[in-house]
Amino acid sequence: MTQRSEAEGNKRDSLKWDDKSDHDDVTKIYVTCSPNGIDSICFDYVKSGKPIDGPFHGELFDTYRQMFEINHLKNEHLVSVEGYYTEDKGIQALQFKTNLRISELIGYYCGRTKFILAIEGKKIIGFHGSCHTGVDSLGAYFTLITPSRIEAIGGKVGTKWDDGVNQVGFTKIYVRSGQKGIQFIKFEYVDKDGNLRDGPINGSIYRRGSPHVFEIKHDEEYLVSVEGYYDGDEEFGVIQALQFRTNIKTSKLMGSNTGKKFRLEASGMKIVGFHGYAEKNLNSLGAYFTPVTPTKSECHGITNEGTFWDDGAFEGIRKVSVLWYHDCIRCLRINYENAGKVVKRDHGINYNEKEEEFVVDYPNEFITSMVGTMNPDKVTSLTFKTSKGRTSQKFGDGTSDSVEFVLKSKGCAIVGFHGWYKYAYGYKTALGAYYYPMPLPPIAEKLEAQGGAGGAPWDDGSNFEGVRKIYIGTGEDGIVSVKFLYENDTHEIVVGDDHGNKNLLRHEEFDLDYPLEYLTSVEGSYDVVPGSEEFEVIIMLKFITNKRTSTRYGLEDGPRFVLHKEGHKIVGFHGKSSTMLHKLGIHVLPITDS
Repeated sequence: MTQRSEAEGNKRDSLKWDDKSDHDDVTKIYVTCSPNGIDSICFDYVKSGKPIDGPFHGELFDTYRQMFEINHLKNEHLVSVEGYYTEDKGIQALQFKTNLRISELIGYYCGRTKFILAIEGKKIIGFHGSCHTGVDSLGAYFTLITPSRIEAIGGKVGTKWDDGVNQVGFTKIYVRSGQKGIQFIKFEYVDKDGNLRDGPINGSIYRRGSPHVFEIKHDEEYLVSVEGYYDGDEEFGVIQALQFRTNIKTSKLMGSNTGKKFRLEASGMKIVGFHGYAEKNLNSLGAYFTPVTPTKSECHGITNEGTFWDDGAFEGIRKVSVLWYHDCIRCLRINYENAGKVVKRDHGINYNEKEEEFVVDYPNEFITSMVGTMNPDKVTSLTFKTSKGRTSQKFGDGTSDSVEFVLKSKGCAIVGFHGWYKYAYGYKTALGAYYYPMPLPPIAEKLEAQGGAGGAPWDDGSNFEGVRKIYIGTGEDGIVSVKFLYENDTHEIVVGDDHGNKNLLRHEEFDLDYPLEYLTSVEGSYDVVPGSEEFEVIIMLKFITNKRTSTRYGLEDGPRFVLHKEGHKIVGFHGKSSTMLHKLGIHVLPITDS
C-alpha cells in the first residue's frame, strides 16, 4: 500500500508538480543549487525493470549540478530525505539516504528550518512538490520494503512455523539445549508500533535441558546474523547449537558445536523475523531480513559557527590526510570508497602546513574509531584506529587545555564524516561521523572433491580457523587413510576422524607451524589399484603451505588434480572413503593479514 507524505517547505502559491507513485524504485537524483537554494530537481525511476526518466522541476539556471545514483540492482533503496527551507526562498539544502549510503549535503542549511521525509520500514518510490524560480517544497510517496527471506537450514520434519515479518526487532531470545540438540526456541519481538510481542515456543518444553537467554537492547541494538550447527541431512536434521550476533555483541554458543556449520546473514541487513521446522527438537531455522541504514553521530565541538560540511556515508575509507599546525587541525582530506571508485573530499584551508596521511587497507580494513582532542576554540589533534588493531600517528600536538573526545560505535566502521570549520582560518571546530555495521567474517567455501567414484561420503566441516597437522596412511598401492588436526576460533584443538583404513598402526605426519603457516593447496593423483575393484582411489598426496611443500606421499601415477583457490587457505576437508581414500575436497577461507 502506497503512503503519501505532505510536501515540506515554502507553502506559497506556486506551481504544483507530481511524479506519482507508480514506480518500483528511485534510481538517480539530479539537483542544481546556488546561494539562493535548490534551483531544480529531477528524479529517475525504474518500473518493472525499465528505466523512467523524470522531468526537471524548477528553473534550470547555469548553476552547480550534482547527481546521486542509487543501485537498485544491488537491493539499494531510497529510505529518507532530509532538507532545510526558508519561508521566503523555499528548499535550501537536501541530503538523501539509502539503506546503504548517505549523500553529501547539497546546498546550504545554516539557520534554516529542518524537515525529514521518512517512514519506518518503507522506501520512497515517488515525489511531489511545488516550484517557482526554485524548488519551494518537496513530499514523497512510500511503500513497504519487502523483507528478504533466507530458507530454513536443517531438517524439514515436524511442524512448519513462521513468526512473520510484522516486527522491527527483538528484546529477548530464549533457547534450551539438550543432548540431542536444541529443544526449543522462542523470540520476544518489538512490533512496528514499538510494542512488545511474545512469539510462540517452537519445539518441545517437556524435557530437561540447559536454558539460555540472550537479551537485546532494541532501541540501539539489532540482530545481524545467526551461526549454528546442525546434525543429520536436509530431511531429518536437528539444530545442535546456535549463536546470535548483534551490531554490538555476540551471544555465547548455545548447545554443542557438532555437525555442519551454517550462517544466516545478508550483507547490509538486519534480522526481523524467523521461521523453520520443529517437533521434539528445533529441526531447522531460517530468517527474514530488512536493510540497515547508516547512523549519524552528533558533532563534538563548537557548532553553528563558521562553515558546516557533511560528506554523507560511503562504503568505507581508503585514506585520511591531515594538514595541521601545532595547535589546530587546518584541513581534512578523505578518500572514500564508492562502488569501486574513489571519492575525494577536502574540508578546511591549506596554508602550506605539513600534510600527513594514514592509509587504510580497504576492503580488508576499516576505520573503527577516531580519538580527538579540542580546546575551547578548536580541534587540536586526531588519531585513527582500525579493525586490524592499527593506530595512526597523532596528527596535531594538542594543547594543555585540550579535552579528549571519541567517535566510535561498537561493532561499526566509520564510513563518513561531517563537521564545522572557521572559514577565515580553516581550523576545525567540530567533528562527527557516520557509522555502518562491520562486515561479518566470511563463511568457508566448499570446493568439490576430486578423485574416483565409490566410497561413503564424509565431511570434517568448516568450523575451523586452520589445519595444524596431517596424518597420512600409506600402503603398497598409495594412500590408505588420512586424518586432520584442526584449530577452531576459540583456539581449541579438534581431532578429525580417520578416513580410510582405520586399522593402521603407523602414519606419516606433516606438521604446520600454525598460525604462522597455513595450508594453501593439495596436489594428488588417483587410479585403479588391486582391491579397489573398478573404482579409482587416491594414490598420491602432496601438501603446499604459504612457506613450503611437503614430501610426496604415495605413488605419483594416474590422473592428477589440484585443490586450490587463489587468495584462500584450507580450513577443512571432506571426501569419500572405504578402506581406501576415494575422493578429497576442501573448505577454504580468504587469507587475511590478521
